Amino acid sequence: MQGDLLAQLDGMLVVSCQAESRMPLDAPEHIAAIARSVILGGAAGVRIEGVANIDAVRRRTGVPIIGLIKARRADTEIYITPTLANVASIIEAGADIVALDATNRPRPTDLEAMFGAIAAKGRLSMGDVSTLDEGKRAIDAGASLISTTMAGYTPYSNQQRGPDFQLMGQLAGAGLPFVAEGRIWTPQEAVRCFELGARFIVVGGAITRPDAITRGFVDLVASWSADPQLKRNKS
Repeated sequence: MQGDLLAQLDGMLVVSCQAESRMPLDAPEHIAAIARSVILGGAAGVRIEGVANIDAVRRRTGVPIIGLIKARRADTEIYITPTLANVASIIEAGADIVALDATNRPRPTDLEAMFGAIAAKGRLSMGDVSTLDEGKRAIDAGASLISTTMAGYTPYSNQQRGPDFQLMGQLAGAGLPFVAEGRIWTPQEAVRCFELGARFIVVGGAITRPDAITRGFVDLVASWSADPQLKRNKS
């Protein structure tokens, strides 16, 4: 069953359907509507945060769900699915793959216990990493897959605006099964991820964040409007 699930996602696009807290789309019914919309557009799966959202999407769709919980804690920097209780809740809500932060930072529960608990329930696990060393460590600890989600979000990883293609090349060179995720904004960048060996890709904000997409247009229009030379060149 797990092999069938990965075969279903290989070479495909997964869309992260999330909304920031207190934004207009931050409600289970809205997340489920976004998920159904991207599936109509051809997405092979979705990545969903939060138990209520996972449950809402599961009841309305049949595609694979990558589930996670973002939980800020005072005792750790790990906030993507930091505890075994989070894992149990994600699985109960209906996720097929459980994503968790697998970076080399102090954590409430060790990685072997986290990945073991996921495997015991017959689910796949995804370790979100930021470096090659973290990817190796996650696979050794039992992760089914690793993802480049955390690249650029730890102080010791590459800090850049776009996808971490260098990390993808390193993971492929090491023979590690990886998913490309993080700051993928164009179809051309998506194709490059596959060229570098990604099993599948996860795209979020470029598709599902109307505020960020609108801001990109607004900023460019504002720059053009404020530059008399650009206006003259177009007249």
